[in-house]
Amino acid sequence: MAAFGAATSNQNPNKSIEVLQPPSDSVSSLSFSPKANFLVATSWDNQVRCWEISKSGATAASVPKASMAHDQPVLCSTWKDDGTTVFSGGCDKQVKMWPLLSGGQSVTVAMHDAAVKEVAWIPEMNLLVSGSLDKTLKYWDTRQSNPVHTQQLPERCYAMTVRHPLMVVGTADRNLIVFNLQNPQTEFKRITSPLKYQTRCVAAFPDQQGFLVGSIEGRVGVQHLDDAQQSKNFTFKCHRDGNEIYSVNSLNFHPVYHTFATAGSDGAFNFWDKDSKQRLKAMSRCPHPIPCSTFNNDGSIFAYSVCYDWSKGAENHNPATAKTYIYLHLPQEAEVKSKPRVGTSGRK
Repeated sequence: MAAFGAATSNQNPNKSIEVLQPPSDSVSSLSFSPKANFLVATSWDNQVRCWEISKSGATAASVPKASMAHDQPVLCSTWKDDGTTVFSGGCDKQVKMWPLLSGGQSVTVAMHDAAVKEVAWIPEMNLLVSGSLDKTLKYWDTRQSNPVHTQQLPERCYAMTVRHPLMVVGTADRNLIVFNLQNPQTEFKRITSPLKYQTRCVAAFPDQQGFLVGSIEGRVGVQHLDDAQQSKNFTFKCHRDGNEIYSVNSLNFHPVYHTFATAGSDGAFNFWDKDSKQRLKAMSRCPHPIPCSTFNNDGSIFAYSVCYDWSKGAENHNPATAKTYIYLHLPQEAEVKSKPRVGTSGRK
């Protein structure tokens, strides 16, 4: 047991639980079912995999359930709101619909002219939206072969977040395009990112009043939509170590406490409270980058992958030594719940 413990702590200093049979190449996205603890991972090995996660007290276990293939690396995934179906998109320029719970075969439901970088299901509209490096967003009724609407973007889609009626798309050239999905064919607002370098990830506030944006320079911006709230906007540094600056790869709001997690190329993930502007918990660094992460539907499980994130290009990727891990961290309440602030009256 001592040897096993040493191996685990070497790879993962946060006492997280390893997911069995991980992908053979880097993980590009992680998505939990909104209804149950089914975890889906997309990977550069062209596969979409699903595990059933069972949680018992302070531990969890994973059982591989199913997988399906794309023709090229898969970059993104999302679930239908009823938890029956997974959508995935990637370098083969298509989005596949996989009726996972019924055991059905995957079918292509969306096509682009370049890689599909982001995909989201919008239950309020009963539509799928896909964002691509072909500089378009497309809305799809999955029963039809043509898009319901194609929205031109100023640049390639790099990141997307949807909390109806708010949708925010981050593109190349630091564009942040805000849509009100009650009028989806018109841009609501276009913002130049408050961060000086390329956008990596965005996350809409749970109350739809703004969003977070993360960049390749170890910084996160907190952005409010209301012009009267602009004084509340701020940016903060994270995922830095002295002069070493790392990409912020993933932003996830906790579904209950509405605090959020950042994960980065430094191999660390942290929990934050934007309202009190404080870090709630800094986790120990893993030996490799964290390219993606996600909470389950009640926030009791935080899944994250540890693997090469391609930030240093193919020339720095060594398949012989590059192992891929997916871990489950079970957050304690103190790590993710806002801490009481001391008010001007002196009361806590």
